[in-house]
Amino acid sequence: MMKKRNVFDVRLDPEEQELLNSIERNEWKSVENFEEERAFAKAAAANFLRKDARVTLRISSGDLRRLKQKAAYKGLPYQTFIASVLHEYAAGHFSEVI
Repeated sequence: MMKKRNVFDVRLDPEEQELLNSIERNEWKSVENFEEERAFAKAAAANFLRKDARVTLRISSGDLRRLKQKAAYKGLPYQTFIASVLHEYAAGHFSEVI
């Protein structure tokens, strides 16, 4: 017989674990202007997700294969993954190694 898995029996990465700990310590508070904050967040998400430019580039088949593997591991389409990596770099979240 197959053992039933507990819904709460999941592995959390350190960031997720800290968020859970913070919630359990009642550190999260409701905002007074929820609808205003919600509208701001929706607008920010729409602007972030808007794709308004097309790019064509050539990369090695080996690099593409590795990018596709990493995208699959994260559960993302590879083009979305590549766009997110480029966005993170453009936003300054990666340091350059020269």
